[in-house]
Amino acid sequence: MNAAPVLVGYAATVGLVAPYVIARASWPYRSPAVAAAVWSALAVSFSLCVALLAVHVVTPAAHVGVLYSCQVALGMTPGVGSVGRWGLTALATVAGVHVGVFAFHTLRAGAARSRHRKILDMVGHRAPELQAVVLDHGATAAYCLPGRSPRIVVSRGAVERLSSAELGAVVEHERAHVAGRHHLVLAATQCFATVFRGLPLARHLREQMPLLLEMTADDRALRRYSPGVLAAALLEMATGQPAPRGAMSATGATAVVRLKRIVGPEPQPRPVLWGAAGAAIVLLLALPVLFAC
Repeated sequence: MNAAPVLVGYAATVGLVAPYVIARASWPYRSPAVAAAVWSALAVSFSLCVALLAVHVVTPAAHVGVLYSCQVALGMTPGVGSVGRWGLTALATVAGVHVGVFAFHTLRAGAARSRHRKILDMVGHRAPELQAVVLDHGATAAYCLPGRSPRIVVSRGAVERLSSAELGAVVEHERAHVAGRHHLVLAATQCFATVFRGLPLARHLREQMPLLLEMTADDRALRRYSPGVLAAALLEMATGQPAPRGAMSATGATAVVRLKRIVGPEPQPRPVLWGAAGAAIVLLLALPVLFAC
């Protein structure tokens, strides 16, 4: 029996069913970093499953049992060298599409950040006490330009209206985005949503990942500042200017949800949840290969 039907069923479960289950759960907002890892594992698992499915479609001689399918797909079984080449071609094609789309989104955002960085170097002035660049603008705004030469930007309006603690919390939030390389996670999310446009997993991933990354950055700021300070800063900046293309901002469409989370009851750490999520991630990465072999 060819492994393709099994892989189709697994892909349907990961791509259609799992997103609705996780999107309706309450635990992701309690542990946003863990939830972001689980969403990423779902995307990787689905892409890997599609790649292996393509291999089995073009190599119908591959069968389930004793790793025979993997050997055929990789051309390791005597007499099926051409079949193996077709399998490797299918695998390379799927991988190449992912790499190409990811590179497109990464380079496009990087070019936008580079242009904006040059403007900042001309019109902004560095504030060593904030470790940020202050932009002479009356609006209350703050954002970061991640990448090779990162910048954290705050407006003159933010400096004038926010207290020193509130400004520190906002800057710490932006530092979390830079340190966590969240721009690459967003580029990977956009890549998956582009390749698998219309898939429920892609739609939920595009909606949930930016919010989870903002919550993760909030959690880092909350290690040094109180919830009241961060909430006050977000409220003051709620009507600020949107961040430029390629940048990441502390405010935006997710501010209301994050505010409710910040001022709500403090979530208790749950080691059982972390262990279950870790096991789920390992299974998501391993199951497509096990089914294919």
